[in-house]
Amino acid sequence: MVFAFAVVAGGGAGCVAHGADDAEVGNLPLKHIEDVPLPGRASRFDYESYDPGRHLLFIAHLGDSEVVVFDTLASRVVARVAGVSAVHGVLAVPELSRVYASATGTNEIVAIDERTLKITARVPGGVYPDGMAYASDARRLYVSDETGETETVIDVPGNRRIATIPLDGEAGNSQYDPVSRHIFVNVQTRRQLVEIDPATNVIVSRTDLPGAKGNHGLLILPDSRLALIACEDNYRLLVFDTRSMNVVSAFDTGGDPDVLAFDPALRTVYVAGESGVVSMFSVDASHVSKIGDGHVGPNAHVVAVDAATHRSYFPLKDVDGHPVLRIMTPR
Repeated sequence: MVFAFAVVAGGGAGCVAHGADDAEVGNLPLKHIEDVPLPGRASRFDYESYDPGRHLLFIAHLGDSEVVVFDTLASRVVARVAGVSAVHGVLAVPELSRVYASATGTNEIVAIDERTLKITARVPGGVYPDGMAYASDARRLYVSDETGETETVIDVPGNRRIATIPLDGEAGNSQYDPVSRHIFVNVQTRRQLVEIDPATNVIVSRTDLPGAKGNHGLLILPDSRLALIACEDNYRLLVFDTRSMNVVSAFDTGGDPDVLAFDPALRTVYVAGESGVVSMFSVDASHVSKIGDGHVGPNAHVVAVDAATHRSYFPLKDVDGHPVLRIMTPR
């Protein structure tokens, strides 16, 4: 087992890096408040996941094969968990005091204890493990094996792989729907949304997605009974009704949309894209409307939102030659 737990001096509140003026929010109701320097090289970041109880944001620094831990109250980096090769996905599960990270370089899922920030287990994750979702009732973790074209199922109490579900196409992001208690996963090369029952690990539905091309990003809004699907190849956001199992509307987004995040209090959705453009949407009951687009920063394809403060967090790999965490707030 290889790990690192180190306290790293990051930026404090009010620390704004050079290059911050490249945030041009356009018609978005956002303002840029801070850039906090991140450790490591100016290399790619991937997913991030927030534990609101501990005020810890876990950021996958793919290019440096480590998970960066950021304290949102202190506004600084507090740890770096190394030894997570080519880390793509990261998922905090607060009820377990555990974080899971997909080490794509070694095709493993790595379990990290939130209290000690040490790696506690490594589990086979398929051919190219990426995004993850946790089915709390079944106590199972579902991992999108992108190029392996499967969903890997991990028993969380035992930290062991218990099933591999063929998807017959490249796996995009996976998400858990607490209403149906099912897992949904994008199958991007088939332009489908697949539904899995965690009780049986059986696919219960395959739904074609008209207008989809490269449906990768996924966000479930259980209160609205909607799934939002980001299509990276044609820059579209599809709104999918999980009751009728139909696409009910679609919108243009910025280039190469990837990660989505939701602020439940403000009923606002963020769609972050590789182009650096972030698109925002308003959700009123089961109706979605577009707010606008704005350039948040270079390669701003990852976003997480703190629902208590409404701050949004964008890890950027290269601002004036250094990685930073760009923090935005509603205006």
